Amino acid sequence: MKIADDLEIERAMVLFAHPDDAEFSSAGTAAAWSRGGVEVTYVLVTNGASGSSDPEMTRERLREIRLAEQHEAAEMLGVARVVPLDLEDGYLYPDLSLRKTVAREVRRFKPDVLIAPDPTIRIAWDSYVNHPDHIAVGEVALRTINPDASSGLMFPELWREEGFEPHLPAALLLSNFAEGNLFVDIGEVLGLKLKALAAHRSQHDNTDDVLTWVRDRALETGKLHGVEYAESYRMIRSL
Repeated sequence: MKIADDLEIERAMVLFAHPDDAEFSSAGTAAAWSRGGVEVTYVLVTNGASGSSDPEMTRERLREIRLAEQHEAAEMLGVARVVPLDLEDGYLYPDLSLRKTVAREVRRFKPDVLIAPDPTIRIAWDSYVNHPDHIAVGEVALRTINPDASSGLMFPELWREEGFEPHLPAALLLSNFAEGNLFVDIGEVLGLKLKALAAHRSQHDNTDDVLTWVRDRALETGKLHGVEYAESYRMIRSL
């Protein structure tokens, strides 16, 4: 599938911190690309176990609920697989352990394109403070491109002991909810995006309000690019 004039892809990976992050940012892209024959892999970094203030909820129970919700959403979108890394929600830091763990999955599945959160976003719309896990995952994505997944002598044990040779995706797409240098028309799959987001029932006290907000963001992004609904990215090409 061609996603730019000179970029044809067969495999894509979406790297994200919490169950439902991908649905907010990239579910339309995942659905559209899956329909176009692209093999899409979700890599879910945390277990989502901090995502509740219900006094009756436990971390163990919420972990199971949120993983099931993520699998349900991914199936709706045509995602080939969900790879849960099962790290603790709210405790991420872009240290060497996390970098190696993510590099392993990039080398394992060899995506042509890696989608991740934009780590430069700290505050959005003057009303949203970005979660530190999102920033950590975005930072790790940058380091995955250079040098973690691409250099054979970075984490050499991944290659020499585990058999995962170096791999450099052709492009990194940072999801930014704004005007980027690459957009994906999601008009035909907006309904799937919203349905997949609604599958994360444990997270939404008022699902209608959440879906309206997401639809409005996609509409605003689409207007910037001359289509009805879109998701946008800052694309960094590998040299």
